Amino acid sequence: MTNWPLFEVFIRSKNGLDHKHVGSLHASDDNMAIENARDVYSRRMEGVSIWVVESKHITASDPKENSAFFEPAEDKIYRHPTFYHLPDELKHM
Repeated sequence: MTNWPLFEVFIRSKNGLDHKHVGSLHASDDNMAIENARDVYSRRMEGVSIWVVESKHITASDPKENSAFFEPAEDKIYRHPTFYHLPDELKHM
């Protein structure tokens, strides 16, 4: 058996604007990954879009560096959404 690469699967639901990680699978190439992701993770027709990305192409922050990486944002209160008034017409925020 050949060791196929691992792909991460992201699906956008009918009611959402963003793709959410739903799982992982092995496939021989991108097309097989899309087809397998559809068959495995979208059986109830809840998705409108599927993304697959080979896991080796994902770069993530190191959980051990969590405090140094995320804490500096705490002192930037202007980044918190409570300072902004959004008009009622604005949807999906």
